[in-house]
Amino acid sequence: MAVSPESSADQNPVDFRAPPPSPIASGRRSSFKNDDILTDFLEHSLRVPDLILPDRFFPRQKSIQNPPKIDFQSLNSPENDDSVAEMLDAIARFGFFQIVNHGITREQIASVSMSGAGIFRLSPEKKAVVSRSPEKPYGFEEFHGEVESEMSEEFVWCRDHGLKLEMEGVWPLGYSKFSENMEMLLVEIEKVGGRVVLAMEEHNARKSQCGNGIIRGQDFDGSVCCFYKHSRNVSGDQWVGSLKCDVIKMLIRGSDYSHALCMHVCEGSSEFHVYSKKGWVSFCPDTDAIVITIGDQIQAWSGGLYKQVIGRPIFKGENEECISMAFLYSPSKNIKSFKTNEGKTISLGQQAIVAILFTLVYHFLVYIYKL
Repeated sequence: MAVSPESSADQNPVDFRAPPPSPIASGRRSSFKNDDILTDFLEHSLRVPDLILPDRFFPRQKSIQNPPKIDFQSLNSPENDDSVAEMLDAIARFGFFQIVNHGITREQIASVSMSGAGIFRLSPEKKAVVSRSPEKPYGFEEFHGEVESEMSEEFVWCRDHGLKLEMEGVWPLGYSKFSENMEMLLVEIEKVGGRVVLAMEEHNARKSQCGNGIIRGQDFDGSVCCFYKHSRNVSGDQWVGSLKCDVIKMLIRGSDYSHALCMHVCEGSSEFHVYSKKGWVSFCPDTDAIVITIGDQIQAWSGGLYKQVIGRPIFKGENEECISMAFLYSPSKNIKSFKTNEGKTISLGQQAIVAILFTLVYHFLVYIYKL
C-alpha cells in the first residue's frame, strides 16, 4: 500500500532536512582598509605574556666584609665633620651603618630580652586578645603561614595606655616589669637616634644640600619597638622561604610605620640582611653594635638622596630561641628643625584681647573728642 507524502509528514513531525550549504567566500578583499595593522594587533593581543614569578626571580645578594662603623662619641664632638661625612656616605651607598661606643650596656639589653621572653609563651587565645588590627596597631602580629610562625614571632610595643591595659589583663605578673625595662632602654635608644638626626641636620645646615625639615611626630607618643622571637631550629627550605617572604613583603608594602631611623639591637645574630629595591646585602654585625637603617622620613627629607631600606637579623646554628628588637624612631617635635621660615600664629584668646583693647581705645577717643 503506497503512503502519500502528506500522511508521511503527519506520522513524522520532526524535519531532518539538512541545513543549506554555507556560502562560498568570494574573492573580494577585506573591507578593512588597514588589514595588516588589524592582523598584527590581534596577534599581539592574543599572545600570553612571559610572566616572571617570584619563584623565578630573586634580588641579587652582595656580601660586605667591612660594613661602615661610626663611633657614637665622635658625633658628640664639636669637630665631627669627618664622622658625619663618613656616616652620610654610608647612608647614600648602602642605606645603613653600624654605630659603636654608644654607651648602652649588655645588661640593659639582656634585662629587656629576659623579661620580655614570656610574652611569646602566652596561649594563642591570649595573644588573639592583643593582636594587631587597623584600629589597634600594636600587639601581636598575625601570621598567615606555618613558615612565618616557625621562623619568628613579632610583638609591637609602644607607649600606649590601651596596650598597657590589655597586656596587664592577659599577663598581669610579667608585663609591668617588661614595660619598665623597655622604657629605660628606649630612653637610651632615643638619645642615640636624636644625636644621629641632629648631626645630619647640622651638616645639612652647613652644606645646604636638602631643603626640607625632617618629618616630625607620628601616631604614637614616642618610638615604636618591634620585639621579635627567632627560632634557630629551622630547615634550609624554611629559611629560604621566610627570606623570600621578607623580600616580597618589603617590595609590596615597605614598613608598617613611618619612621626616620630604625635601630636594630640583635645580640647574637649570625648575619644581618638589608633589603632594598635594588637588591640585598648581608654582613656580620659587630658585637655590641647597633645597626641603623634609613626610613621613609629621611628619604622624604633628603629628596630621595637617601633611600629607605629594611633590615632583618638572621639567627642560625644551635637549637635555641633568640630575641631581637627594632626601634622605629621619629624625631620628637621639640628638636629644632632648620626650616625656620614658618609663620607664627595668634591664638583666639590673644585676638579677643586685642579686639577689646581696640574697643576701649575707640570709646576713649570719642569721649575726648566730645569734650
